[in-house]
Amino acid sequence: MTDAGTHGAVPRDRLTATPGDDPSGPDGTRDDEQLLRLTAAGDDRAFAAFVDRHQAGIWRRALALTGQGADAEDLMQETFLAAWRGAAGFRGGGARAWLLTIAAHAWQRLGRRAAPLIVHDDPESLEQLALRAGWGRDEGEDERAATVQEAFARLAEDDRRLLVLRDIEEMSGEEVATLLGLSLAAMKSRLHRARLRLAVAYEEVRRGSA
Repeated sequence: MTDAGTHGAVPRDRLTATPGDDPSGPDGTRDDEQLLRLTAAGDDRAFAAFVDRHQAGIWRRALALTGQGADAEDLMQETFLAAWRGAAGFRGGGARAWLLTIAAHAWQRLGRRAAPLIVHDDPESLEQLALRAGWGRDEGEDERAATVQEAFARLAEDDRRLLVLRDIEEMSGEEVATLLGLSLAAMKSRLHRARLRLAVAYEEVRRGSA
């Protein structure tokens, strides 16, 4: 077991269940609290099941925070390492919120490294954001997509990260505030300003290309 005072990857045998091993109950499932209780008791299969359940969501949020795969991988590993070490301290109330709090603290420990944020893995997500805002209804699909991509690229990194987490990843306001270390009121205020700046940038791009 990795020393609690050092950083490093979650031990691989905690992330992968052995074929044929099943930490679930008679109905084939265990809730997160049960899995973490078993993890605290030394059941590596339970922790592997817990990681399997949550790693996709944590990965997407880590990528949104850090902006690049290598740092996102580091953040995800730090998050699950801390969860493994702290399993006995879980008091219920939702494992995802607990993991997001851990991720926020891990991001701070890692120096809040953030590469320039580029959103290219889901090109329709920004276009959908524009449509929800009522922009570009008189534009063709390709033109609207190009306009919103350029407008998004003009924003400051903090604004883009906030918009990705709240409007594209569709995280709750409470989750975004937790990840960014803000109060809910401060997050809402920053989000409002970010949306306004995106709207301004969108119109500027449209006028420039008219």
